[in-house]
Amino acid sequence: MEHAGKHALVTGGGTGIGAGIVLALAEAGAEVTITGRRADKLEALAANSERIHVLVMDVDDETSVRDGIAQAAAARGPIQICVANAGIAEGGPFEKTTLAQWRKTMTTNLDGVFLTFQAAMATLEDATPARMIVVSSIAGVRGLKNAIPYTVTKHGVIGLIRGLSEEFMRRPITFNALCPGYVDTDIVRNQIPGLMKRFGVDEQGAIDAISKGNRHRKLLEVDETTTAAMWLCSDGARSVNGQTIQISGGQI
Repeated sequence: MEHAGKHALVTGGGTGIGAGIVLALAEAGAEVTITGRRADKLEALAANSERIHVLVMDVDDETSVRDGIAQAAAARGPIQICVANAGIAEGGPFEKTTLAQWRKTMTTNLDGVFLTFQAAMATLEDATPARMIVVSSIAGVRGLKNAIPYTVTKHGVIGLIRGLSEEFMRRPITFNALCPGYVDTDIVRNQIPGLMKRFGVDEQGAIDAISKGNRHRKLLEVDETTTAAMWLCSDGARSVNGQTIQISGGQI
């Protein structure tokens, strides 16, 4: 029960990587506030533990983020572990990307992390230890074709944690980024029909095409990213700050 007595917050916590981190934190004793826009997904996950608490919140909406996090802190204490996981992954050729699509991705993937971190840090006293983690991507350390807005945002959040790690160096807060490759989640599985049509392959052929994006040519499992997140939350990682943790089966 390493995190007993701590209050954690995970955005986009209802499914995939976020859900894995939520369950691990609750098992480690933390009171976990999970946020997202779909109450049904959040409530289904919360049914697994009395330490999981639902907060319907939209990271695109500043008022929703600031008010929601303030309410969660009033109920369960300062946010000592904050995992900014909420995001969208939309792709397409650069020349066909509209300004509206660009702005939507920036708002969710970059502005949403800024707002989440700022609101969470506002709940902390100067001497309160905390962990701030953003789920970036291998797209944050290399370019991905046909995903320019996504790539830009994932680079951007790495710049954010690096800047914050310098600005708050004298406080007991760490800022780090997880950069997973292709993980076996709904957001990846949803790409399969399009790839089957595009390449004229069956489902396994589409999975193989996605897997090539990881160095070991296998889809990652959610628990691999969860374990890395839990390490960053641990006392043993108290001097790990401003870092990008790549989880992709090899060097990028």
